[in-house]
Amino acid sequence: MPTVRLVSALGSGVLAGAVPRPWEVTSPLIEVGEYTYYDDPDDPSAFETRNVLDHYGPEKLVIGRFCALGTGVRFVMNGANHRMDGPSTFPFPALGGSWSDHADLLTGLPNRGDTVVGNDVVWFGYDTTVMPGVRIGHGAIVGAGAVVTADVPPYAIVGGNPARVIRTRHRDEDIARLLAVAWWDWPTEHITAHVRTIMSGSIADLEAAAPDTRRGWRPGSGPSSLRPYR
Repeated sequence: MPTVRLVSALGSGVLAGAVPRPWEVTSPLIEVGEYTYYDDPDDPSAFETRNVLDHYGPEKLVIGRFCALGTGVRFVMNGANHRMDGPSTFPFPALGGSWSDHADLLTGLPNRGDTVVGNDVVWFGYDTTVMPGVRIGHGAIVGAGAVVTADVPPYAIVGGNPARVIRTRHRDEDIARLLAVAWWDWPTEHITAHVRTIMSGSIADLEAAAPDTRRGWRPGSGPSSLRPYR
């Protein structure tokens, strides 16, 4: 299945010889962390235009490192909003012609701010929709067909329309430990050396594998600039 690794126009390192191939996202309003990828059998390279909708700014779409985006994921941005404070929600000026004289009526639309997705393989199933201003925590899973209208806690599994928490992947105390170890912020070479632990080890194993803090590493000090949900 065709897959692209999304690479932010703001810059992102890539592993030599890594697959899938990188595809640059050019909008300065979209930030994508390293190694995040989008999977689509038709045209994964069209992510920026087909999967990010009504994005006119100033709000941003921010996606963390090591995220997996399934086919058909959609991020609906604030530009999709209509005025709701008058008798009609119809956006007359947007259709042009003489109605464009009333363009000032399109200002002050509801704005929920940036849409932010955490790190640690936030995994989106097929045909998921994320509404404006949502913040999705590290390690979350969004089930196929879900419509996410509210914030998702770290390591939660959500599904449905509107999406609800089905369960969490770990106990609260273990989630706190995972957030503290923040493996996604480790140096790339350290992650590479501990892939087996990251994928199949225990949380204690992961803590034991963390970089030596005596050498200056601290959680949050790695290449990810994203702090979406604590």
